Amino acid sequence: MIHSSRARTALGHLGEVDPGLATLALWCTHRDDPGPTRTEGETIRYGPGFDTRPVAEQVGIAAHHVLHVALRHGPRADAMADRIGSAFDPALYALAADAIVNDTLTSAGHTLPRPRVSLVELLDEIGEATGTPAAALAEWDADRLALRLHHDAGTMRRAGDYGAARAFVSDLAPGQGGTAHQDAETWAGHLERALSVGRGAGSGIGAVLGRLADSAPPRIAWERRLRRLLARALIEAPRPTWRRPSGRWAAADALARGEGREGPPVAPGRQRMTEAPRVVAAIDTSSSVDTQMLGLFAAELRGVARRSGAETWVLGFDDDVHFEEKLAPGAAGLPDLVEMRTGGGTDFGPLMARCRTLGPSVVVVMTDLDAPLGPPPRFPVVWVTPRGAPEAPFGAQLFVS
Repeated sequence: MIHSSRARTALGHLGEVDPGLATLALWCTHRDDPGPTRTEGETIRYGPGFDTRPVAEQVGIAAHHVLHVALRHGPRADAMADRIGSAFDPALYALAADAIVNDTLTSAGHTLPRPRVSLVELLDEIGEATGTPAAALAEWDADRLALRLHHDAGTMRRAGDYGAARAFVSDLAPGQGGTAHQDAETWAGHLERALSVGRGAGSGIGAVLGRLADSAPPRIAWERRLRRLLARALIEAPRPTWRRPSGRWAAADALARGEGREGPPVAPGRQRMTEAPRVVAAIDTSSSVDTQMLGLFAAELRGVARRSGAETWVLGFDDDVHFEEKLAPGAAGLPDLVEMRTGGGTDFGPLMARCRTLGPSVVVVMTDLDAPLGPPPRFPVVWVTPRGAPEAPFGAQLFVS
């Protein structure tokens, strides 16, 4: 939908040089605006001076914002803000999104104004050099890159310095992802259609889009999967009790007596659990634990404990359990890893023995699974492991990166 006189010329030329991107542009709303050129949800706002640029740059800028909309960078930024809370920096997400979009467009032959941020350069700045733009675009999506930029204060500073050196200014309007927008599946369909059109044209985005990691449907965050698994394990369920017979048995026994028959064997009744649910969070300190992942892990445990009233224990282990602490209700998070020793081997035997004495509703273990697990325990186990770790022979397993 075009309500922008400034964009008409650029979009007309876009249709000539890149039919795939022009197809995506049809699903965006285009408006003139007195402010800077920017993306708000699915609306692209073109500011003063846009139509005075060379036509090639107008086309590149319009294509840049069309990709922001098509890849749902606004809604995804809002979703990441929900994931990492107050630590989220919207400018870092916008920097990650811009770097990916810019290298995508230059790989497709489009012209963009200089200076501009580049995915290859940004990865080099933070120590994640991947070589060619094609390799970087195939490996990194905006969510993963933004999480990497939030990794620690040093990384955030280097990313910020790189953006400042390239005169980067965020063009994603904050807080717009929650406005009405087409869902991820709908945009995945639009992207497939654009890829087909682009391949047919033989030029433009069609040569790049199929290899773009950021165009894949968003993966479900591992924290959401952990939340579901913990919620399922902590649901209060009835259990057998011999203190009273079951109602069904009482009815069958009364019927048998009335007919002069022998009654059925006594069946136990059911009663609700009376003790509070208990979560044990075990951290394998012999393997490297990413502090950012630990923060997300802690946030999910806090949320589950708060909603369910679960008692939460934290255990640090390697070849023995060397640290344990019971978290008070409303505790700010997991204990500082500095308090735990690191290094050494891994043995799950002492950990499982200690867990048995605690009587957990569920045990969540952060580990690389670099040791034999032994027989499965009677309580449910959730393994939180890095990608590339071996598959756990029992329990639920979450692969995280």
